[in-house]
Amino acid sequence: MPSPMTAAQLSALYDAGNQWAEDDDFFLAFVNRRPNRRVLDLGCGTGRMTLAVAADGHAVIGIDPNPDSIAAAGRKPGAESVTWINGTSAAIPHDAMFDVAIMTAHVAQAINDDGDWSRTLADIHRALVPGGSLVFDSRDPAARAWEHWTPAETRRVHTLPDGSMVESWMESTVETDGLVALTEHRMLNGSTEETEISVLAFRGEEQLRQDLERAGFTVDHLYGGWRGQDVGSGQGELIVIAHKPA
Repeated sequence: MPSPMTAAQLSALYDAGNQWAEDDDFFLAFVNRRPNRRVLDLGCGTGRMTLAVAADGHAVIGIDPNPDSIAAAGRKPGAESVTWINGTSAAIPHDAMFDVAIMTAHVAQAINDDGDWSRTLADIHRALVPGGSLVFDSRDPAARAWEHWTPAETRRVHTLPDGSMVESWMESTVETDGLVALTEHRMLNGSTEETEISVLAFRGEEQLRQDLERAGFTVDHLYGGWRGQDVGSGQGELIVIAHKPA
């Protein structure tokens, strides 16, 4: 059944529920360690981070598999300074080389197939210059974040720019092999409820280290929080900084 929400409304709802936060500060600060860098934002969504990186003077390519997200990003102020591509890591231009690749907002977990994950890391490794960095975040499975994805804890009401009101909430189901199915429920202006299901991969610290090493990366740091906390400190994050050896 088609969604009663337009693509623009869905993108606006995503933006309303995902405002600039501490994680964005972390990624932008990392990119800004050096000026005029060539940056790949893989899984860029509606472009919040991509546009901030471009505004700070870096050359950015934003790639996302959702064409509606890319279209929404392309309508935002400053979008003309970014190259937007609809696709996965397979769409990274073969003649492009990057100093930094970022995957923000836990987008690494949306790559839930192990084969696709391996190919993604290989594609990023190929596209980085020697010494280039890969930075991404993933939720620590030990923190069991999915236990808080309940209607009681996630119910929100947002008013969109077009005046529409959307009520949303989430619930989760633990599957096998570290996978969690996340169901998002939405009601537009009190209309019939619609749902969208996504499957997220929860990879632990050791698995991430092994996957990166197999792809040819060297892991520099793996933090448990946005202020450099240790893994298991209660922040629930696995924040990876790795590089392609020179």
